[in-house]
Amino acid sequence: MRVGTGESAVVLLEAVPRRASSIWTRAYLRLLLCGDTVCALLALVCVLGIRLIAGAFIPLVEFMLGFGLVIAWPVALMMGGAYRQRANGEGTEEFRAVFNGGIGLMATVAIMAYATQTAIARSFVMAMLPLALLATLYYRYRMRKRLHRRRAAGDYMRQVIAVGHRESILDLVMQFRRQPYHGMRVVGACLPENVMDVDLDGIPVLGSFGDVARAVERERADAVAVLACPELDGAALRRLAWSLETARTDLFVAPALLDVAGPRISIRPVAGMPLLHVEHPEFDGARQVVKAVFDRLVAATVLLLLALPLLVIALVIRLSSRGPALFYQSRIGKGGKTFRVVKFRTMVVDAERLKGSLLDSNEFDGVLFKIRNDPRITRVGAFLRKYSLDELPQLLNVLRGEMSLVGPRPPLPEEVDKYGADVRRRLVVKPGMTGLWQVSGRSDLTWEESVRLDLRYVENWSLILDLQILWKTWAVVTRGEGAY
Repeated sequence: MRVGTGESAVVLLEAVPRRASSIWTRAYLRLLLCGDTVCALLALVCVLGIRLIAGAFIPLVEFMLGFGLVIAWPVALMMGGAYRQRANGEGTEEFRAVFNGGIGLMATVAIMAYATQTAIARSFVMAMLPLALLATLYYRYRMRKRLHRRRAAGDYMRQVIAVGHRESILDLVMQFRRQPYHGMRVVGACLPENVMDVDLDGIPVLGSFGDVARAVERERADAVAVLACPELDGAALRRLAWSLETARTDLFVAPALLDVAGPRISIRPVAGMPLLHVEHPEFDGARQVVKAVFDRLVAATVLLLLALPLLVIALVIRLSSRGPALFYQSRIGKGGKTFRVVKFRTMVVDAERLKGSLLDSNEFDGVLFKIRNDPRITRVGAFLRKYSLDELPQLLNVLRGEMSLVGPRPPLPEEVDKYGADVRRRLVVKPGMTGLWQVSGRSDLTWEESVRLDLRYVENWSLILDLQILWKTWAVVTRGEGAY
């Protein structure tokens, strides 16, 4: 139903039947609630059981207090935001909410006990609650993996109406299809009135910017994603938000400045207007020192632990094909400086000479050269590449300070010669053994996608992000996907 006329018209939606996504979301939240409570109960049973086995006497009041903490556990997690729908399956945000809720309950119990001079068994604060936190984090991790598998199969998805121009909508569709674990599927699009007849890779065009509310009602969509476009100013977005209130449809607005996220962005009210403040990325200072120390400590530790396996790999390479075990190649590092990267040799010794005859077989767009079934790769080299074992000697480059554990892909000099001004932004940080490109598709990515991921890392790097990428790299490498 439409109320009003002209530009000030506001669309009010009739009540619609409950969406399928809201049904599974509520069921999923109930499952999380039950699982979190069971984790706290198991932690209590473990602590009390150990004390009973040790012969300790446990008063009835402590049993009651323990079960009270079990009941308080999901309440504390809820206060920390662990049951917000937007955090479902999002990893970092979900884990942070669980951690904050658990730590908050520990602090509350300790402070209340001290303030009231109540004698509370230290095992509750020092053992039960930390054990419940660890168990809950592991349970959430397993549930997150299960949710991602269901989403990869097309289940548990939220239906999204995309609003914007063709190029930005196609980019959004590609990202959602490549990363289904986010749980978003574009089911329709609304475009400017003068460009309605376009191809959107199978996504139906449901109208213009003024038809968003009707498109939501028709598709029973869960969310509307408004991409950066000059036609939708503040007043238009405000009217759109009003039109979506009745159906409780989520509204996402992409800022014009893309690939900048995390602590660099904050909203500050100035003269009654909410302004988006963007901090500059940090490329020097204490955080970079911490990153350098962390890189070198980890590299030295891994080299010591894997010294024998590395020697075995080198011996197998020497015995399986003619040539040295190690391969040295010039790469471009931070600030455009050239260094020699060291890797295990995976190709025949005259691979560079043969490259010229294979240029017509290049399967990669942009400035990179890659062939899925490169005839220059040896049998042992194919195995090493599949599991990224050929890159382990780069730990020596990390130890020398030429590379980092995490960063953009180290480019060849001839690739850098073809860089545009924007792409050269990759060179303001050290290249890495792994990065967002490694955990997002590796060689299956297009040139534009790999550049965007590298630039996103440059703009948003942090030690926490590095740890997340290192964790994901292990899973990607063991599957051997996207490597050739």
